[in-house]
Amino acid sequence: MIQLIDANALAALSAEAAASPRRRRNRNFHAADDHPAHRLLNAIEPGSYVAPHRHLAATKDETMLVLQGRLGLLIFDDAGQVIRTATLTPGAVCGVDIPHGTWHSLVALESGTVFFEAKAGPYLPLDADERAAWAPAENDAAAAAYQRELAARFS
Repeated sequence: MIQLIDANALAALSAEAAASPRRRRNRNFHAADDHPAHRLLNAIEPGSYVAPHRHLAATKDETMLVLQGRLGLLIFDDAGQVIRTATLTPGAVCGVDIPHGTWHSLVALESGTVFFEAKAGPYLPLDADERAAWAPAENDAAAAAYQRELAARFS
């Protein structure tokens, strides 16, 4: 089935993200988690915490293109120090290709931010060595403060 991506689809997904406790929502175009090519829209709202992580499999490079809003990208070294940031917006620096093994996180810099993401499947939960031991986990009490610290790098 052909699926068009238009302003109404982006607005509907953004509304779902805003209503979600995690402040984000994705819309998959791939049929199942075991599909070899994952293509999806990700809507993310300010305050959503994407814990720093990496994908170690050589096939798990990740490409993201911002369709609306502003997205802050953070790249970390192995000790958890931020070594690079970028603000992604449509029409300017609108995307990034992240090589596998790269520690990264994202912060929404304005409401209604939506990006397109592509990476190899199948979906596999992150292993312990793909989760940053130097950053709080998503449900950790320190996560909200750490997320605000990351977002403040873009003020």
